[in-house]
This record gives sequence, structure tokens and C-alpha cells, in this order.
Amino acid sequence: MSAHRWKFFLAGGVDQVALRDGKDIVALGSLDQKLWVALAMPTRGVELDPKTLDHLDTDKDARIRAPEIVAAVEWIRDTLKNPDDLLHGRDVVELAELKDTPVLTGARRILDNLGKKDATSISLADVSDTAKIFAATQFNGDGIIPDESADNLVIRAILADIRLTHGEVLDRSGKMGVDQPRIDAFFTEVTNLNAWKLKADATVLPLGEATPAAAEAFAIVKAKVDDWFTRCKLAALDVRASAAMNGSEVDLEILAQKELSATQADVARLPLAHVEAGALLPLGDKLNPYWSAAMAKLAELVVEPLLGKKTQLSDGDWTAIKAKLAPYEAWMAEKPVVLVEKLGVDRLQVVLEHAWAKTDIDALVVKDLALEGENAEIQSVEKLILFQRDLYRVLNNFVNFADFYGRKGAAFQAGVLFLDGRSCHLVVQVADAAKHATLALMASAYLAYCDCTRPNGEKMTIAAAFTDGDSDHLLVGRNGIFYDRKGRDWDATITKVIANPISVREAFWSPYKKLARLIEQQVGKRAAAADAESNTKLATVAAATATADKTPPVKPPKKIDVGTVAAIGVAVGGIGAFASGILGAFFGLGLWMPIGVGAVLMLISGPSMLLAWLKLRQRNLGPILDANGWAINGRAKINVPFGAALTDMAKLPAGSTRALSDPFAEKTRPWMVYLLLVLLIVGGVAWYVGKLDRWLPEKARSTSVLKHHTEAGKEPSLKDAAEALKATTAPKAEDKK
Repeated sequence: MSAHRWKFFLAGGVDQVALRDGKDIVALGSLDQKLWVALAMPTRGVELDPKTLDHLDTDKDARIRAPEIVAAVEWIRDTLKNPDDLLHGRDVVELAELKDTPVLTGARRILDNLGKKDATSISLADVSDTAKIFAATQFNGDGIIPDESADNLVIRAILADIRLTHGEVLDRSGKMGVDQPRIDAFFTEVTNLNAWKLKADATVLPLGEATPAAAEAFAIVKAKVDDWFTRCKLAALDVRASAAMNGSEVDLEILAQKELSATQADVARLPLAHVEAGALLPLGDKLNPYWSAAMAKLAELVVEPLLGKKTQLSDGDWTAIKAKLAPYEAWMAEKPVVLVEKLGVDRLQVVLEHAWAKTDIDALVVKDLALEGENAEIQSVEKLILFQRDLYRVLNNFVNFADFYGRKGAAFQAGVLFLDGRSCHLVVQVADAAKHATLALMASAYLAYCDCTRPNGEKMTIAAAFTDGDSDHLLVGRNGIFYDRKGRDWDATITKVIANPISVREAFWSPYKKLARLIEQQVGKRAAAADAESNTKLATVAAATATADKTPPVKPPKKIDVGTVAAIGVAVGGIGAFASGILGAFFGLGLWMPIGVGAVLMLISGPSMLLAWLKLRQRNLGPILDANGWAINGRAKINVPFGAALTDMAKLPAGSTRALSDPFAEKTRPWMVYLLLVLLIVGGVAWYVGKLDRWLPEKARSTSVLKHHTEAGKEPSLKDAAEALKATTAPKAEDKK
């Protein structure tokens, strides 16, 4: 069990280890990995130096795992005297801070190559330019041999031949050279090509050096001559075939109607010469004009050297010619496909004459690779400087999420999205929005996927979390601006959203917004129905007007029944009683009236707010990062206060003033005046009926005031007025009869 005493801090609902100093860092190997926030992360798509991540990725699988982090920490422990240097993030290492390891040897060698032998520190700039480090060295351990690595001029020339035929690679010195695979391929091709050429004896070359030209002339007409002799044999087999083998009359008539030339394809398709049984192939006159030149070349380069001067060829002559050139054709079919042939015969002969060159060049490669260990020492210096600068930040984005919860800019945060009057700081770059959304759906966060483009054609896709405000105007197709971590601006367009509650405030107003939308929809429907009904009535009136002379007189409407009037009165009275009951209950609350108003509002908005609060408690960063290739070990929650910090709302700057007058504001009715009048009337009625007496002094109560005025002015009371009204409206006895 580890004796190291750890300190943890609570963030995102998870206990996270605090990396306070170098001792905490070098002891990470003893910390239970179940307490790490992440167990794996990708090497690309994060805001960290790719070189640093490549050094961490020892198995080169484009992912960094917990064991690789532990290995890096242990290597730092064995290299640096004081691991506290990791906390400063400097890209300069003091030689005095290095333990006596190959890293120190490599650092001194680099400084010596750069002409800084007396320097006491080495920087990232010193090791970044390998061309400068190895500029004065003949060998550097990468197995690549530039021409200048050879002292012998013959070897240099052959190295240039290898680069010309098989390509070149960049040496650490910044020069172009060749490696062992290219060297082997070059000399193998030279050997194979030479072995093939040695097979060319008198049988293969019946005409000596003239054989290639003769074979080329022969190949051009071979198929056509074979075709002609075959046609003659068919004509000898059946006399009816003679005419057909020379072409049909229809074909010749069609050809005759065209403007012909000896180079046309239609002419080339005609027989080589007139076809008949037992005919001899002419070599001069009476040939198809398309093939005349090729046949003349055949006679000159092939027939005459092999058979003597002839004006005609028999089938036997043609068979003899094919037999003599068959070995050459077979030999050419065996020719190896090589790149070295472009050097030419003379240059290849020089290479063959210096067969020892291969051994000497191989020796140069061996000599260069012998320094691979020293070069590894130099590479380890770059690794050390990068780790000193970046490893602490990697740990604060892997072992814990201190950078994220400390709002220092986590490695997975790609930049800031400005859209809909907000700036969103929780933005991640994604490769496939559809695939990412499948897993990110579990994050319970409102995510907007945006396609981003730049004027130079660059493209990328991001997912932005909206954690404050509302979602009323976050629609597919809306545009914004995205600023990446390098400060570059991108045009961003929403292409997909994952809808989830954004804030409790949004949930409070949600029922009223839904009601307003429903009212708008219903009003729209009623307006449309009323418009349709109005159009129908207009059409009816128009039709009635057009046929007024034929329309029967309209009967006068019936008088309204007394029962109907009574029913209307009862309805109006019921509505009045209901309104009086509501107002009485409302004003009856007295000092508790504000609480009653709040209770009504909570009755309406409470369920929506409760559901939003429960959903916001589940908001989790883990699925968003898991969908990007991370392996999040714990729950990285985004609670309401922290979510509000991740999305900034638009606010006027401190000290600014605001003019409230708007010259283009819509003209509205004085609703506040109307509301005040209604309140005054309601208050007056409430006072008149005595609902406010309990809160008023004796002299201001309605019962006292009304009683005083009744006695002083001898005016009838409200009760007397009601009884008088009842007496006047009561039915008389004779009316009953």
C-alpha cells in the first residue's frame, strides 16, 4: 500500500486527485486508476502539441493509455533531479537539473554540434531543427545516405543514379539521400537486366543488332498478314467464300460514297490485298493503300535480310519468317520490368563494371546505423523538454480535469462558438456528427452540431453545449462564428441539435410559451376559418344579389322568446357570481396575497421546473468525450452553476448607458393605464362590498362611510333599494290570474 499522502478536490461530483507538486506526479503509479478521471485519450483532435503526444504514445496506436502515462512519469523521475520543474511548463532545461543519464550526454552532444559547448541549458528551439544539429555530421544514425556521405566519386555518382531511378528520402541533416531498400532494389534490377541481356544469342538475334527494328516492323503487320493468308485458305476451301472474303458489295458501295484517304480506319479494315485461292502476297503494288508503307518496311527490314529480295510472299515464306523471329519475341516477353533502364545502356554498363560499389554503399549504411544509439539520445532530449513543458498539462486533462473545472481551457475544448447572443465554451471537434450524437445523447446536455468552414476551403465539424439561456431560436440552419484555440475564425452553421433542458429559468417560462404558441395556433386557425366563412357569405350574398328578382321575399325574424332573455340573464349572473367569488377569494388572502400569486405560478411552472432540475442533475461530460475516443473513468458532471459559467450571455459593458426611446417602436395601446383603471375599479368594488374593511381604520371602512352618508342625506340604503326593485318587478295578483 502506498505511503504517499494524496489530496483530493471535489469537482463535477467526483473526487479528483490534486497534483500539488512533483512528488504527487512521480507517485502516480501507486494511485488506484479507478480514481483517475480518464483512462485513455486520442492523440489528435485535442489542443496539445502532437509531438508531445507522439512521445507519450509508445505503441503508436494513436491513443494514450494510463500505463503510458505512468511510464512517462517514471522516465521523468529517472531523468530529472527535481520533478517540481514540471509544474512551471518551461521549454528550457538546465543541464544541472539532469541526472547522469544518456539524456545528459545527448544534450551535450547537441550543444556541441550547434557550437554551444559552454552552454548551461538547452531549449526546445535547440533540438527542434535537426538539420542544424546534423549539418556538420557525415553520419547521424537514421540509415539514410546522402551523396556527400561518400568520399569516392564513383560511389557518389551511383548514389545519384539510385535517387534518380528509385526516389529519395530526407536525411536528418536536411539533405536528400537513399536508404537500404532503395539500394537493394537498384542493384537487384541492374543484375536481373544484365542476366536477361546475356540470353540474347544468335538464335534470339538472327539479324544481330538489326533484329529489334526488324521485329518491330514485323509486329506491326503480323496480324494483318495472318488475316490475308487465312482468307486465301478459306477461298480455296469454298469458291463461294472468295467474294465474301474480299468484302461485300454493300460495304464497298457505302465506302465509295465517302471522301476517302489512305489513312482512314474504314480503308484499314479492308483485306491486305485481293483474296483468291493459292494467291501470293504482293510486297509492292496491288496492296491496300493503308498498309503499303508498313509492308514496304517489312520487305526492307525483314524479308530481304532473311529470305533475300522478293516481290511476293508465299504462305511458306511467311511461316519461315515467323519461325526465325519467334525466339526474339519469347526473349522480349521475359524482359524484366525495371526502373534502371532509364539510365541507358552506357550508364548501366558503368555500374556493372563497378560491382564492388554495392558492398561499399552497404558499408556506409551500416556505419550510419551504428550511430543510431547516439541519435536516440538526442531524440530523448527533445522528449524531455516537451515533457517538462507539457506533461503537467496532460495530467490535468487526464488524471484529473483541473483545467476544465478551473476554466483554464481543457485540452478537449476546441474553441468558442458565438451564436444566438451567447458564447459557448464547451465545444469539441468531432469527426462524424451522426456517430458522435448516438453516444452523446446520454450526456443530457443541449448540443448543437455545426459544420465549420474557412475561406481557404478548410472544413471541420464541432459539437457545442448550450448550458445557459433558452433554446427558442437554436434551429438547424442558423449561422454563427467559431473561434478555434489559435484565434482563427470559422463560419459555423447548425446542422443537428440534441434537445435537452438548458436551465431552470427556461423551464419556468416554458408552460407560458407553450400556451402562447397554442393560442397563436388556435387564433390562426380561427382567423383562417373566419376568413373562409366570410368568403362563403360574400359569395352567397353575391349570388342572392344576382338573382334578387327571382328570390322569394324573406320572412321577418321571429321575436326573441322571454325564456331566452331569462336564460341569458341567468348566465350573465352566473359569470358575475364566479368572478365575484374569484375576486373575493383573491382579496380575502390579505397579506398572504403575494404568496397566493406565487403558489399559482408554481402550480403552473413547477412540474416543468422539477423535470428540468432532475435532467440538469444528470448532465455529464463523459459521453461527449467518450464519443470522441476518450475513456472517461468517472462522472464529470456539469451542474447548473458550472454550466452557467460555460455559456456567457450577452450583457451590456459596465459603465455603458442605454437610450430607452426607440424611434421605430410599434405604436401600442396604453395597457398600463387600462390595467390601473381596472385595478382601481376592482379595488373600489371590493371596498364597497366591505372586503377591505379588516385592513382599514374605522373611519375609512365602507360600512362606516356608507352608513354615515345614508343617515345624513336620508338616502335609501342598498338593502332598501333592492327591496324596492323587487317590489316593482314582482307580478301582480291579477297578472297571476
